[in-house]
Amino acid sequence: MKKIVIGILAHVDSGKTTLTESMLLKSGDIRKAGRVDHRDTFLDTNEIERERGITIFSKQAVMHTPLCEITILDTPGHVDFSAEAERVLSVLDYAILVISASEGVQSHTETLWRLLAKYDVPTFVVVNKMDLALSQKAEIIGNIKAELSDNIVDFSDENFSEEILDELSVCTEGLMNEYLSENKVSEKEIQRAVSSRQLFPCFFGSALKHEGTDKIISGLLKYTEEKVYPKEFGARVFKISDDGKGTRLTHLKITGGTLKVKDEVKGKSDWSEKINQIRIYSGEKYETPEELEAGAVCAVTGLSKTFSGEGLGIEINLESPVLEPVLSYKVVLPESVNIRDALIKLKRLEEEEPQLKIAWKEELSEIHIMLMGEVQLEIVKRLIKSKFDIDAEFGEGTISYKETVADKVLGIGHFEPLRHYAEVHLLVEPLKAGSGIKFESALSFDELDRSWQRLIMTHLSEKTHIGVLTGSPITDVKITLTGGRAHKKHTEGGDFRQATYRAVRNALMKAKSVLLEPRYDFKMTVPNENVGRALNDLSMMGARFSSSHLSGEMSVISGNASVSKMRGYQKELISYTSGRGRLFCVSSGYEPADDADEIIQRIGYNPERDTENSPDSVFCSHGAGFTVKWDEVENYADVEITFETEEELAKRVTENAKRLSERPKIEASDKELMAIFERTYGEIKAPKIEGARIVKAKEEIPERYIKPKKIKKYDKDYLLVDGYNIIHAWEDLKKLTLDSLDVARDKLIDILCNYSGYTGCETIVVFDAYKVKGSRGEVEKINNINVVYTKEAETADMYIEKVSRKLSVNNRVRVATSDGLEQLIILGAGALRVSAESFKKEVDDAILKIREMID
Repeated sequence: MKKIVIGILAHVDSGKTTLTESMLLKSGDIRKAGRVDHRDTFLDTNEIERERGITIFSKQAVMHTPLCEITILDTPGHVDFSAEAERVLSVLDYAILVISASEGVQSHTETLWRLLAKYDVPTFVVVNKMDLALSQKAEIIGNIKAELSDNIVDFSDENFSEEILDELSVCTEGLMNEYLSENKVSEKEIQRAVSSRQLFPCFFGSALKHEGTDKIISGLLKYTEEKVYPKEFGARVFKISDDGKGTRLTHLKITGGTLKVKDEVKGKSDWSEKINQIRIYSGEKYETPEELEAGAVCAVTGLSKTFSGEGLGIEINLESPVLEPVLSYKVVLPESVNIRDALIKLKRLEEEEPQLKIAWKEELSEIHIMLMGEVQLEIVKRLIKSKFDIDAEFGEGTISYKETVADKVLGIGHFEPLRHYAEVHLLVEPLKAGSGIKFESALSFDELDRSWQRLIMTHLSEKTHIGVLTGSPITDVKITLTGGRAHKKHTEGGDFRQATYRAVRNALMKAKSVLLEPRYDFKMTVPNENVGRALNDLSMMGARFSSSHLSGEMSVISGNASVSKMRGYQKELISYTSGRGRLFCVSSGYEPADDADEIIQRIGYNPERDTENSPDSVFCSHGAGFTVKWDEVENYADVEITFETEEELAKRVTENAKRLSERPKIEASDKELMAIFERTYGEIKAPKIEGARIVKAKEEIPERYIKPKKIKKYDKDYLLVDGYNIIHAWEDLKKLTLDSLDVARDKLIDILCNYSGYTGCETIVVFDAYKVKGSRGEVEKINNINVVYTKEAETADMYIEKVSRKLSVNNRVRVATSDGLEQLIILGAGALRVSAESFKKEVDDAILKIREMID
């Protein structure tokens, strides 16, 4: 059976959700079609969506037909939530662009059309609300062709007329050859033309009255073709959400191979986690298959490091989205709310809603949130209240600026207070507009160890780096690691974090920085008598005009202008046109600011006073740290400063990327695992830096500043054992499983009872029952140990992590396992791990001692 993924997109109020309801009704997947105005649609299930009558969050539904299974992704239509729609495009096989017959092509429709082209998504056009149309079908499709593409062809009649065949024939060479030789075109050739975006079938109907829906479904079945995917696993993440019960969901499309429960997946930022559960959603309900093949769209649990746009396995990460928020608002919290706690919660919300950007202004101790528009602001306010019970208010919106560089510079960061050491050299250079930020390494492992290089890359990508003109985020730059050094004894993970951040700031202080401002593509419709006033206002704003034309008594003016100049003009337009004028704006990206000097002066940012983003470095002399200003760091640097040609640097980057991808398979020691964990996820507990106060060179640090370490006392010793993991790791127990797993399990329990009795530690053995349907979990006391059977959809490592975090507060906790991923989890939970091999030796020694005592 053919399986395809289709997204439905439209300008708000075009009937997109109503069309989805009609399609699901016709296919028999729902018994009754809901209505937006009745607040009972199958997909708009969120309370806020039903209240406002608009789609805010993308939703999934599965439509079944005898020949094809279609996964439908319904997306928001309002321009303020266009980022939500954009992230869905990367996982679509096909799209349906819905256009209102009465409104025609609107400004956001044009934006969606451009995005569909950027993401190379084959598209079907559906003209909805034909029951309300004021024009004839021929006139409507003529206007759509003029606005979007000449290759949009009317498919509402299955028996193509000579006129339609003529239109089809000019779309591709294959269609032309068929038409000339056979006076007809084949279904297969139409499929090829649609898939290559050279033909866009157009259908007409009224979704509310279920007119034309059958033809739309029939067209999807006929003129789509299933993709062929590679055998190696790959997946594209397009959304992060919460299931309402605190479980984090990663929504993704499998783009290669298969995905199974308990599979370990890898991200591009060098993390690795297990899939705990797979869910296929249709509305609010979902199924939980054990395995899915390429082409499927699903949500998975168990992944905590994913982000929207990330590529898993062989899939690459997406570039920065086209649509980004352009307005910034200060978050005003009630006095009873701790601002740091609120920041953590808002960061969780940002993870789920990537069109939100949360920024912490350290110098002002303020949280700022960047949004697309005022409608989204209202929705965010409701979300904060419903999710966190916080009554947040927002200050007056300001423009979200960005910064970039115009030249290539080398930045150096050195961090060397007493008993700490790290030095990093970074080459920062400009990229073309819209490129975002890219990170590369040009170092060999002979110059700096692989693990330290990975750590530097992690620190580069984990932080929103800000510029030196206004403190705004930087963009459109490439940062290349060209030099670095660690100390064999004194270097810790946090040292490279400090050195990396300082190197970036050091480069920005030296560079010629450029302030970027956001701009709008606008489409203005005004009465003919007001055209002069409108053109004069737009000229005063410095707008660039792209087109203008008459449409009866109205004139349509299109162009581009800065957000700061266009902001608030909607009210003025409505006033002088007596409510007849309309203005549609959509973000078109960032360009150099026209009034940069004035903006920089007004904001008044001083990069040298920003202590959280220092461009200076810390060096050590005679046992004490001292600060070196950013413009003098080169004179103190330990690593030789080299300048290469672009060809030489590119060659080094390519060679090093290959080395970084070749991951050696070795068993790590406890110390190495702890280092890996801290490099990836941050230090478990930040150590106090001895001698961290800034002193003058040659000044010794008095001993009174160095506090002796306290030895922590524990209440109890606990041992957690991953039961099945140990059974399969110990050869004698593994052999028993060939006859009976129950026998092997009982044997392990007997061994642990003896071990616990000899050592006196509290022992908990955990057996994985996540595949046992309906299992509610069970805890059983056998002699002197506790035996735990996990509940359905809960793995042993999930249970062990949860228990380890609770017990490690006041107790010494060890975990026996050979699971490499679980070892990292254990370290993060504050416990110590014991490998299966080491634990076997401990048990054998204990048994030997017991026998000696008996003898």
